[in-house]
Amino acid sequence: MSDFNFKIEKKIPGKLGRAGIIHTSHGDIETPAFVTVGTKATVKALTPEMVNSLGAQVVLSNTYHLYLQPGDELVKKAGGLHKFMNWSGPMMTDSGGFQVFSLGAAFGEGGVSKFTKEGTQKIEDEEKIAKLAKIDEDGVTFKSCIDGSEHRFTPERSMQIQHNLGADIIFAFDECTSPMADYDYQKQAMERTHRWAKRSLDEHKKLLQNNAQFPRNLVSGKDEPRGLASWSPALFGITQGGRHKDLREESARVIGALDFDGFGIGGSFNKEDMGTAVGWVSAILPEDKPRHLLGIGEPTDIIEGIKNGADTFDCVTPTRMARNGTLMVKDGRLNIFNAQYREDFSPIEDGCGCYTCQNYTKAYLAHLFRAKEMLAGTLASIHNLYFLINFTKKIRQDILDGKEF
Repeated sequence: MSDFNFKIEKKIPGKLGRAGIIHTSHGDIETPAFVTVGTKATVKALTPEMVNSLGAQVVLSNTYHLYLQPGDELVKKAGGLHKFMNWSGPMMTDSGGFQVFSLGAAFGEGGVSKFTKEGTQKIEDEEKIAKLAKIDEDGVTFKSCIDGSEHRFTPERSMQIQHNLGADIIFAFDECTSPMADYDYQKQAMERTHRWAKRSLDEHKKLLQNNAQFPRNLVSGKDEPRGLASWSPALFGITQGGRHKDLREESARVIGALDFDGFGIGGSFNKEDMGTAVGWVSAILPEDKPRHLLGIGEPTDIIEGIKNGADTFDCVTPTRMARNGTLMVKDGRLNIFNAQYREDFSPIEDGCGCYTCQNYTKAYLAHLFRAKEMLAGTLASIHNLYFLINFTKKIRQDILDGKEF
């Protein structure tokens, strides 16, 4: 029996957005919430204790990367992701779909630089992806971003891997298309995603039945006799459909009618279309289940997502920007490499409560980045994650207080 449930606390008048609470076996997630990304069972440059101190409620890890390294079976032997990485709060794992479809053309965290929601994909890149990620009705054959070896994901395999990883919320396997793909292919990929969603759900239920017979001991990670603490993840189905209203609405109807615990909204849309597309989907999906907007991490996008019904968001943007010396502030972004900050002895942002701003200056960070010191990425990541996590928490409080945001 799953401990998962979702309760709506307050709705935004005249909007699709709301504040709520997602309950999991590892604690509650107060929504709206930004989900911190720990791709390879680690939030880059930070310890789990640091992540917790920032106010992070939930961490998302990546199925594709953890399958390749160190392997999902090893993570299971370690007791699951929580024990392996020493994180006691709620966890999510994505399906691995985005990376399978995008990492064929450029090796690195987060996908191909031109395979983005901004719609800058070029045809030659699509052809390259097609060669390295071969799609058929059963699944996808792809190349490892580590050594080029060949692997295969199916909906069933994605479920098996995610069950081994042991997160609280997992996602159905979907086909993530380029926003530049034409209507006919978006429709074809969406329909395949729907078939894969049903297969993911069937395999998930089968694995849950096996777990009921041999419950997972949350301490040892081993299959134990009935009666010891068991683990039961929630499964979210993913809607697709690109930039097309009719496809988005059809996907919401099909996926929303299936027995999922919640829903992911896939990100194959242009940035300027995001709020509208999320609204199309949220208006149709069951209101009593949570909605996760995949790959969104800019403040303005989070605001639009919340107003249009999204409850949680994940993105590598805050930590990736931090490692490159770009810092999030109320007025936008700050590039610490700019010459003006070399002798600026003020914090990144006045009034910020993060550890970095409380103890260090822009001049010190400018020095660390120029000297290529490891501490630079840590201090910058602390600030950016604190900023985005608490930016989203403030919006939640504004909803509860009936304030505009």
